[in-house]
Formats: sequence, C-alpha cells, structure tokens
Amino acid sequence: MNKEENLKRTAYLKNIVLNMPEKPGTYQFYDNEKTIIYVGKAKNLKRRVSSYFHKEVDRFKTKVLVSKIHDISYSVVKTEEDALLIENQLIKQYKPKYNVLLKDGKTYPSICVTNEYFPRIFKTRTINKRYGTFYGPYSHIGSMYAILDIIKKVYKPRTCRFPITKEGIEQGKYKPCLEYHLHNCGAPCINKQSYEDYQEAIKQAREVLKGNTREVQKLLKKQMEKYAEELRFEEAELCKQRYLALDNFAAKSEIVSHTITDVDVFTIVSDDTRKNAFINYIHVTNGAINQSFTYEYKRKLDESDEELLNEAIPEIRERFNSTAKEIIVPFELDFKVKGAEFFIPQRGDKHHLLELSEMNAKQYKFDRLKQTEKLNPEQKQTRLMRELQEKLKLTKLPYHIECFDNSNISGTDAVAGCIVYKGMKPSKKDYRKYNIKTVTGPDDYASMQEVVRRRYSRMQEEETPLPDLIITDGGKGQMEVVREVVEDELHLNIPIAGLAKDDRHRTNELLFGFPQQTIALDIKGELFKVLTQIQDEVHRYAISFHRKKRSKNQLHSELDNIKGVGPKTKDALLKKLKSVKRIKEAENQELTSIIGASKASIVYNYFHSDR
Repeated sequence: MNKEENLKRTAYLKNIVLNMPEKPGTYQFYDNEKTIIYVGKAKNLKRRVSSYFHKEVDRFKTKVLVSKIHDISYSVVKTEEDALLIENQLIKQYKPKYNVLLKDGKTYPSICVTNEYFPRIFKTRTINKRYGTFYGPYSHIGSMYAILDIIKKVYKPRTCRFPITKEGIEQGKYKPCLEYHLHNCGAPCINKQSYEDYQEAIKQAREVLKGNTREVQKLLKKQMEKYAEELRFEEAELCKQRYLALDNFAAKSEIVSHTITDVDVFTIVSDDTRKNAFINYIHVTNGAINQSFTYEYKRKLDESDEELLNEAIPEIRERFNSTAKEIIVPFELDFKVKGAEFFIPQRGDKHHLLELSEMNAKQYKFDRLKQTEKLNPEQKQTRLMRELQEKLKLTKLPYHIECFDNSNISGTDAVAGCIVYKGMKPSKKDYRKYNIKTVTGPDDYASMQEVVRRRYSRMQEEETPLPDLIITDGGKGQMEVVREVVEDELHLNIPIAGLAKDDRHRTNELLFGFPQQTIALDIKGELFKVLTQIQDEVHRYAISFHRKKRSKNQLHSELDNIKGVGPKTKDALLKKLKSVKRIKEAENQELTSIIGASKASIVYNYFHSDR
C-alpha cells in the first residue's frame, strides 16, 4: 500500500469514528478481504475506537492492528454488560486474529434450576435444557454469586446431589446433612419441609432470577434496618451490599436468553424525507446475538415500509444463509417465507430484541445523516429551516430570522437589541443596538414597540429585504405588541413567533399565531437547540449593551461631581487610568503628570478629603 492509499484509508476510517455514537456497544475491525480481525466492546464506542487512531499510541501490537484495518462496523446496545456478552459470543464465533481467546474456551456462567423432584439451584457453564431452566449468562461473576447467596439465605434450596424421590422419602432412605443443622436447608429429604413449601420457595427464586426482586429487596432492607438497630454494623453493611448488587445486576441480560434458539429480527426506520429507509437485521443463535447489520434502501416508487420489508427479508436471509424458522417483525406483513413464521412480540425477551434492532436502525440513520451533513453543512441548515417551516406552516422557508429583546433596570439606561440569523446561523454584521428614546420608566411593551417601529420603518424606507420570521424573546404579551406595530401600523405581512421561558428562566415552548398556540417541539432535538441559542444570543447581546451603557454613565457621573474638572480633563484621566477606582487610588504626582498640578490637586483633594 503506497502513501496516498494509506492516507485515503486512514481518512475513511477516521470519518467512521467521527460519526460513531457515544453509547455502549461492540465494534469489529475488518481487513482488506472483509475478514473480521478484531472484536471489541466499549462503554463509549466513539471514545474507545478513536483511541486506536491517536498519534500517541505507542504499543507495537496496536500499531500493527491499526495498519491492517480497512473497515469498521459496530452494534449499539443498552448496557455495558450486554456489550460484554456479545463480544464474548462474537470472539468465539469468528476467532479474530488479533483477539486473545480464553485458553479453556470458557463462556460466562449461568444459573440452573433443575427439573428434579426437589430442584437444585447452582451455577454452571454448560447449557443442557434437558436438565432444567437456565438463567443468564452473567458477565459480572460477583453479581451472580450475590444472587445465589441471597437465594440460599432467603429460600434455602438443597445443595446435595442425591436423586431425592417421593418414594425414597416415604421409605426413609435419607438422612439430613450438615446444611440442615446449620439452618441452610429445610431438609425436604426427611419431610421437615413439605413438597408444597419447597416448590413455592423455588417458584419465588425463579422470579428473583427473572429480575422480579422487589420482595427480596424488601426483606434485605428490613434485615439491614434490624442489624443497624442492634448495632451489628458489619452484617448491616453486608445486607446493603447484597441489596445494591441485586438491584444493579440481578435482572438477566436483555440480549441473551436461552429460550431463544434460532431467530431473525427485522426492523425498519425512514429518514425525514422518506426517500431512504434503514433496515436492521439481527440473528440470534443459541440465545446470543451473533449478527447485526443495517442496510440502506432507496425508495424508487415511494414504497411503503411493508413493501420494502417484503423485498428485503428474503434477500437478507439468503445473503446470510439464514434458516431460522421464527422471524420477528414490528408489524404484520402480507407475504410468507417458506419454512418460517412471522411474529410480533408485545413483551418479554423477544420484544427487547425488537427494540434493540430498532435502536440500531435509528443509530445508523443518525450516523448517515451526520456524515452527509458533515460533507455538506448547508444541508443541515436547510433541514432545520424546513422543519421550522413545517412546524409553523409558513409559506416561505425562514432563511432570514430576526429576534428582539429589551434590557433595563427600573427603566434606567433602557436599551434593546436585534440579532439576525440567516440560514440558521448568526449574521453578526446585521446585528443592531437601540437606545430607547421615547419611553420613560420600566415599560417593556412600549420599548419593544419603539424598536420594532424604528427598525422596520427604516427597512421600508431603504427598501431593505424584510425578515421571513420575527421571534420575540417573550410570551403572548410581547408577540401581541409586535403584531400591533408590524401589521396594524406598518401593514407588513411578517410571521411572528415567541419563545417563552419557564420559572427557571429556561426556554420551554415556542408560540405562534394569533391567538397564540404552543408548537410541539422535541426539547432534545436540533431545532429546539437552535431556537434556544437564538434566545440566549439576543439576551446576551441586549444585556451586554445595557451593562456597557450603565457602566459608562456611572463612570462619568462621579467625575461630573468634581467642580473645576471639565470634559477634556475627565477624558484624559479615563484614557490613561481606565477607571474611577484607579483615579481614586492614584497619587497626586501621577495625576499631575496627566492633567497638570492645578487640576490634579482638585481631583486628589476631592477623593481624599473628609466629605
């Protein structure tokens, strides 16, 4: 590979990394033959994968690995534990060249509840469904032992391996072991614990293993409080640790379930224009995800989601040689796949798989959008303008937006600011500041009307292009007074919106129309973020102008009180010493060098005499 090819390869990989999400998941590195050479997991995908491409990476093996990477793929999951489990499964399946495999080939352990007359509960790494029900696997070994320990203390299942039968109990074949004498077992083998009681305990233990731990947590909390009252702090701390461990990790992974053996999962999401669709495919074998891919489909004839899935499912299954007899989909489809059935789960592990698949499809769509907008930044601005146009039902794209805000303290030093956004970006050369001239006292509405009247009257006279949208930094009242000037006085047809704030002075809603209506916006969306920036910017602009004016007036007002000191002397002092504070602190000699002995004596005596 020559230098130019290597630069292209590196640029391609860095672009992928730049658009990766900051979420937990797994990632795969491919060589030039599209073979997986490394599988990894991460709490933060973007941060972890980008670390491979830092210049300061000094490990020789890492540098060799990076030199072999030609492509990157990844899957998003909900938790770091899920990423651990998928990584383990993928390493075992693909045996990547640069992954260190466990020498004994062990997998993560599970918990088994046997099918015996009196079931046992224990950890195992071997899954054989003929012997019982399996829960897990558990990526946190400590959490698994915490669960087993809690089950042992609360439900006391037997630990002996005797094949206990009903007949054997009736014939008195068994004797209680040490666990019974230690109060760790109810001794069902000698009928000290009834069959019904034991089965009820096992039933509750199964609920704990499924993640229904509320009752156990109540018991632990009660125990913890009891120990604390008895000043047995070590036992109380142990209960607390078990409570927290159970709370955090008892629920089995949302990703892996041994009840799901061979399943395909398909979901579809569309972009905002509905020109493109993103179909995610997940394949589950032996209770673990071993394949997850998202494909982009372009709509040629405005096909529906159902029509696209009808086309994509057979194609993707053939590509991966899938023979799964169960296909999980988000909605009903009007075609059949030979040897397989469609299912639409409403709850449980299979529904979680459907949610995970949809999350990956949405993430892929988001990544593609970011990549496109990075290459063409104007596309993002156009998308946001279109979104705002649709929300407000405007006839024209809101390219030119103006926003106003007032600033004063009890009516003194009253000013206003007007900021301009063009193409959803600030156009600072068009910003304008206004001193309020016709309003006395604190009257924000009248001040707003004066500024709007002055601005748009002048724009009319000079035939300057008017804005496509006016935004007021305020609610219904501000909108109405602006409307009175724009529509009733100046007879202009400019749409007016308002940004209202909550009690904490945070932007919380967009108002539009007369009578005003609240426009629904996603507060985490990009459009809401831009509108908030506009409101924050106009507030910053107006208040900084107000502070500057107030500061200037305060500076000059104190110097104005000195008799015998005129404007030229004041300007000379401020020019040299910058502030009244420094003028006060200056020695007579320093003042003399600036304004002469006579004036210096007057200023010095003014600030240092007992007035």
